[in-house]
Order: sequence, then C-alpha cells, then structure tokens
Amino acid sequence: MKRHFLKKRTQPLHPDAPLLNLGHGKPVSRRDMLGRGLLTGAAFGSVGMFGLFSNPREAMAALSSDLEGMKTDCGIAAAGAGKIPFICFDLAGGANIAGSNVLVGGEGGQQDLLSSAGYSKLGLPGNLAPNNDPGTINTELGLAFHSDSPFLLGILDKAPNATANVNGCVIPARSENDTANNPHNPMYGIFNAGADGELLSLIGSRSSISGGNSMSPDASIIASARPTKVDRRSDVTGLVDTGKLVGLLDQADAVSVMESIARISHKRIDRIDSGLTNTNRRDNLRNLLRCGYVEAADITDRYGDPSTLDIRQDMDILGIFSDAELNDREFEKTASVMKLVVNGYAGAGCISMGGFDYHTGERGTGEIRDRRAGRCMGACLEYARRKGVPLMIYVFSDGSVASNGRIDDSAEGRGKGEWTGDNSSTAASFFLVYDPNGRPTLNTAGSTAEQHQQLGWMRPDASVETAGTPAANNVNLLAETVWLNYMALHGEQGLFSEKFPNHSLGNSDSMDRLTAFEPIVSGTIT
Repeated sequence: MKRHFLKKRTQPLHPDAPLLNLGHGKPVSRRDMLGRGLLTGAAFGSVGMFGLFSNPREAMAALSSDLEGMKTDCGIAAAGAGKIPFICFDLAGGANIAGSNVLVGGEGGQQDLLSSAGYSKLGLPGNLAPNNDPGTINTELGLAFHSDSPFLLGILDKAPNATANVNGCVIPARSENDTANNPHNPMYGIFNAGADGELLSLIGSRSSISGGNSMSPDASIIASARPTKVDRRSDVTGLVDTGKLVGLLDQADAVSVMESIARISHKRIDRIDSGLTNTNRRDNLRNLLRCGYVEAADITDRYGDPSTLDIRQDMDILGIFSDAELNDREFEKTASVMKLVVNGYAGAGCISMGGFDYHTGERGTGEIRDRRAGRCMGACLEYARRKGVPLMIYVFSDGSVASNGRIDDSAEGRGKGEWTGDNSSTAASFFLVYDPNGRPTLNTAGSTAEQHQQLGWMRPDASVETAGTPAANNVNLLAETVWLNYMALHGEQGLFSEKFPNHSLGNSDSMDRLTAFEPIVSGTIT
C-alpha cells in the first residue's frame, strides 16, 4: 500500500478541480488525466450522426393505413430487445466504495462486522464504525450503506421515491490502482446477454473501445457493437435528422407530403424492370426503395418534433435535474445516457466520471465528488421509476484508497479518516436494481440471503479475501459475475454457459451462489 504523508490540506477541492501532487509522477496518458480530473467528457472526440429509429418503450406512431402495414415488412416497427436497461458508472482514479459508502463485512455478509482497525482503514474512526454504533447502518436501498455515505446521500437526494423498489449487491474484489488496464467494463457481455436498443446497441461517455475509462475483457469485445460516444445534449438530439421539410411546413403537413411521395414513388417502383432478369434482385431493389420512402415518412412522423430527444425538454428529466444543474457536465452526461438507455434507444450505457484519485491529504474532496456521483446514480433510478421500467446500475473503479487514521474535522470531512494513499486490497464494486413491481428478492440457493447480497467477503483488517469468490482477485471474472447476475434478473442464468462457453465461474451450483437476486422479469420486458 502506498501512503503519502502530505502537508495537511484545510479545504476540499472544487469537484471539477484537477488532483495534483499525489505522488504518482507526471500524468502522461489520458487515463492519468481522467483519474485526476484533468479531463472531463468534453475533452474527448465525438462520433457521427445516426437516424431512422424508434422508441420501443412507447406505442409506435401511426402513418396512414395504406403505409402503416409496410412498417413491419420494412422492420420499422420491430421492438427493441426488451431486456432490462443497464447503466454502469466507471469512477476513474480509484474511488472508495467499501465501508464509508457500501458496507462490506466478513463471510456472513455485510453486517458480519469487521474490526475497529479495519474500519479505520476504510476511513471510519471508532465513533462512526458500525461495530460501535449500529445507527451508522442504513438499509433504505436494501443493500446496507453507511448512514453518512456520500453515495447514499446523493442517491436519496435524487431518488427518494424509488428507494422502496431498489435492492443491491456488493462484490469485494481487488483491482489495480490508477490504471485503465483493469478489464472492468461489462457492456459487451451485457450486449451478448441480449441487451440492445433500437437506436444504438451500446453507448459510453468516452470514445474508447469500452465506452469508459477501464477496459473491457478482451474476449468479450464485439467490434460491430463498439459503444457510440454520448455525453451531452447535442449527442442525443443529433442522432436523428428529419431534413428541412419540417420547419417549412408544420409536422403534420410534412408527414402528409412524405406519405404522398411514398405513394407516388411506389407506383413508379412497381414498374421497375431495368433489364434485371434476376427476379430476386429486382424484388430486393423494389423493397429497398419502398422501405426508404416509408422510413422517411415514419421518421418525420415520430421525430419531426425536435423535442423528442432533447433532455432539456423532457419533463421527467427536468423533474430530476434542474435546468441549471444540466449545465454541470457530469449531470448533462448522466441525463444524456439515461435518456437513451432507459427509453430503450440504447441497450446499455457507460458513464465515466473522472477525479476519483482523491487521496489529497483531506477528506472533503472525496466526499464532494462521491456525493455528486451518488446524485447521478439516483437520477438514473428515479428516471426509471418515472418511466415505469426496471434498471440495473453497476458501479466500479480502478483500485481504491485507504486511510491511515488521521481525522479530518472540517465541515466536509465530518470527522472521518483522511484518504492518504492507494490500496487495491480495499476495493469493491456494487450494483443496484430497480424493479417497478417491488423490491427485488434476494436469492438463497446454496447460502444465506446475506451471503447473496455480498458476494465474497473481507478479512477483519478490511482487506479482500481473495479466495472468497472467483471475482475476488480476477477482474475478468468480476465482469463475468456481473453478466451472470444480469441474465439471472431475466431468469436466464441457465443459458449463461451457452452465451459464455469459456467462462470461469464454475458449475451451476457455483453460479447459483454467485447470483444475487431472483428474476424480476421473464425473458423480456414490454
């Protein structure tokens, strides 16, 4: 464990301020700069334009009856994959997750409490440690958090009405500090498990192969599903272009014109011969042209109103983030990703947030950044509640931090231990599941419910027990564990070996013990 005894800082840094003088040397890569908050989503390149898509969560718009029937033939009315929306948070730099945020305990589960020395390493002095004060344990989200967890406070700030329908699971697992080489990102596996969107398969707030800061497991990467970068309002509104006709005419008149063009064109297309003696080629050409005109009319019908994809005109989003809050890049990024994923335009999304390498010689900087991250997590849960669809969110970071026990008594430090160095042995990841039909039920196959809510455990000194689960000391298998749990929410864990024939999670009994929840949907959602 690296410890840096810096001159005591008296004031926390602004949540967007860069983290300097951490003892890591000069930042030389984008990963270094993201982890220290030197770059935000605004600094990364954007991708191109897309169009011709629909929202699978809502009823299809209707064209005139003579054209409506062609939509299915052209694939326009095809619903999305119908899987649970999935959003992951990639906290770049090595955020604290275990103890001061999500409680992690011994082999018996979260409330199989650690030693006082262990909690001190996790930033909790004796008066704030769960083994001394049970009042520091909060289970409003099903998953136990520390009552003063900034993640929890941020989630409750944005999703107070969603909490009764949320449950979660924590996975104590080591990962390397301050490196993008951890294969944390599970999105390709989530896509392979069936998640897809009508607009895009995968999206991420960084223009990287994984869509985030951390890598994806090499064997999971599917080149055709590479995430499209989405991290701002314009990335969302720019996905569909209905041309200049809308604006010259009102939307209804523009649709009528497009429908008339389609009918006239179809009559001409039906006369196509063009010397094509191959009947199949001639029919394929006719269908291609027909579908192009029908698609144009359908897109004008459904997206002629530019507010359809605008996060600043979505009243459900404005009920979560104020218009002023959407000027914060992290909130705008979150709103953009959740708009596409929760509505089914994309199957899964990654929100990468920088500046979590916060062992800065005080506690307040980390508290402020964690609370903003919690607000982003809560916003996603609340948006899913407002849309009436389930959601799985997964939170991970590259490594972790630890405290040497020195206390920060400032207003933001609140008497907690300062973060004084990196420590991969205190790392953990967690996921939360929202179900509009009620709180997800913990699995009990092969072990207790408490042991399914915490997959693996920590030793009394707050270091990960590396023999606890296959994921405890292997980040590739941590990603596999997330894939398994995503499939299990659909009742499809029995298909895991078929989808991932080279997995290393063991036999069906072993996988049962690694499954947190009973299914919340059967196969697909509507």
